[in-house]
Amino acid sequence: MSIFEKIHIRGFRRLMDVDLDLKSLNVVIGANGSGKTSLLDVFSLLAASASGRLNESMSEIGGIAANLSNLASISGEKAESLSFELAMRVPDHHPIEYGLELTSRGVGYEILSEMLTQKRSHKSQPFKHIQASRSDVRYYEQSNLKKGLVRPNWEYNPTESALSQVPKMFQEPEEFRRRLASVTHYHVLDVSRRAPIRLPQQMRDAKLPGPNGEDLVSCLYTMRETKEDSFERVQDALRAGFPNFDRLNFPPVAAGTLAMTWKETTSPNPFFMHQLSEGTLRFLWLVALLHSPDLSAVTMIDEPEVSLHPELLSVVADLLREASQRTQLIVATHADRLVRFLTPSEVLTINSNEEGASQVIRADSLDLDGWLDEYTLDEVWRMGRMGGRS
Repeated sequence: MSIFEKIHIRGFRRLMDVDLDLKSLNVVIGANGSGKTSLLDVFSLLAASASGRLNESMSEIGGIAANLSNLASISGEKAESLSFELAMRVPDHHPIEYGLELTSRGVGYEILSEMLTQKRSHKSQPFKHIQASRSDVRYYEQSNLKKGLVRPNWEYNPTESALSQVPKMFQEPEEFRRRLASVTHYHVLDVSRRAPIRLPQQMRDAKLPGPNGEDLVSCLYTMRETKEDSFERVQDALRAGFPNFDRLNFPPVAAGTLAMTWKETTSPNPFFMHQLSEGTLRFLWLVALLHSPDLSAVTMIDEPEVSLHPELLSVVADLLREASQRTQLIVATHADRLVRFLTPSEVLTINSNEEGASQVIRADSLDLDGWLDEYTLDEVWRMGRMGGRS
């Protein structure tokens, strides 16, 4: 499976200079303010750069000026630009590499440079799919007989990336663009009294439960009708977390509208969604999401442990590990107990150094073998042997 295997971040908030190896499952731990949210926001920005929403996404986080590194203890000045370098592993070939650098310009930003390249084994220089420097934008046009880089002959938007605007490229750069544009960020689920997840829902062909659970009923009903094995795995996971759980049912409410009920072996009457606890709803949504057949190429989940009983976290760890075979997962957590059920190769720790800049370390790069002979991984974390604590 093609996955993003390396990222280098410069000048973004506390991520002053971070070089990170990525795997299929990446669980990020760290103290509040250490840079976990910033790491997720970087991937959201890169997704926006691949889908023509960079300007919109940058505005949503307050503009470039508010996000440039400003660590007075390092230099006393703001960084002049922020840049991202991302590499995607390509089976049996060299990686696809993408670079994007932005700087402030007035109240907005300017794209200083952009590059999409891939090394070829018989060439000393990488093949360039995109090469841009400020307004000088060039890309490889497959239909061009000269087989060289050409400039856009259409109305080019300078505030959006060339990656999102150039015509269809070769298979590998197109796969890079598709995977990057698909990055999806799931925040903590809303389970308030009038939240969508608690209400009857319009029936539609939904392959995902929705970021707010607005399509949970449709997603699970569709799964039951079209992918019965997946639906049974969902119910098995619910039984693993709640031994009294029996089954999910879908009573009709009105034309085109379905409700969902939760039946337990110990109760003659089923429970409707508005009757379930916050933790039960969040676990149900998480199970549905991680079993969904149409997970995006990259899935980011913020604090999946919220409201969950500690005993459920072993099930969550198994769900994350299984889902990472179908989607590249980046998960931010504060839960010691979740870390207990992970391996060092699945864990990234973020620490702030003496100057306030973030440092990201993969736990399996630390010398933990001796400690893990006597302690669980969460105990090693609590003892401060992995960093990632205040």
